[in-house]
Amino acid sequence: MTADLLINAIIAGLLLGGFYAAVTVGISISFGILDIVNIAHPAFIILGAYIAYIVNQTVGLDPILTAFIVLPAFYALGAAVYQVYFVSFEKRGQDALRGLAFFFGLLFVTEVMLILVFGVDYRYVKAGYIDQTLRFGFVDLPLRMLIPCVISLGMLAVLQVYLSRTFNGRAIMAVAQDQQALQLMAVDPIRIKRIAFALSIATAALAGAFLIVIQPVEPSVGREFIGRAFAIAVLGGLGSMTGTVIGAILLGIVESITSTFYGPSWAPAVAFGFLLLTLAFRPSGLLGR
Repeated sequence: MTADLLINAIIAGLLLGGFYAAVTVGISISFGILDIVNIAHPAFIILGAYIAYIVNQTVGLDPILTAFIVLPAFYALGAAVYQVYFVSFEKRGQDALRGLAFFFGLLFVTEVMLILVFGVDYRYVKAGYIDQTLRFGFVDLPLRMLIPCVISLGMLAVLQVYLSRTFNGRAIMAVAQDQQALQLMAVDPIRIKRIAFALSIATAALAGAFLIVIQPVEPSVGREFIGRAFAIAVLGGLGSMTGTVIGAILLGIVESITSTFYGPSWAPAVAFGFLLLTLAFRPSGLLGR
């Protein structure tokens, strides 16, 4: 184990963790704050990746810029999905097992539709920075990882400010604790939940663009991130944006070091073992309340 190889593995883990944070932030909001087990979240990420691919292939627009342009559309999609979920399940008190089945079906339907349209071939995008790497001595910083990491951390910083400094943001945090108290303040908890869930889906557009910049995608690749996303959300502390970042970076570093020195096949096992050890000593997560 050489020092330069270890340092590069740690840096690669930091960059990977930034991407994992973008993947997980939507889960942290829906599962950690709203208590909605949205296992279909990776499907929205893949949908965002394919939209970035279509626009990139059609007009040559940068995939990450495309994601910012389609953010309002994903926000509206998230609001519509929550409304269907609320009317069909939450309003009737059937949001446990049947609600979970709803999101599983949404995941399956989205994946099948993408397969029917695009097939199972891997798709990739073109951008000037994807094949470029910054080198500082023996340290390599591939831009395809660095740029998504930086933008991801910026997105989480903006969300943290929104949740802690704005009225709607504080209402989102409050709706997870006491809906009746929120109603006494003349705030509709359903509207607040709709906003929160829409935000969680909007983040999927950016995460999808990051994903297709980092690697080629095909419709079923989102399944790889279901376990990781929920693991990071639990590890960081449910509902904590800062905890999400810390959990994602820790998991990214553990996976990167394991892949570098012991092989990629060991990375998931070691990463989830690390999660179990952490929760054994800190059941609420790193920054959980």
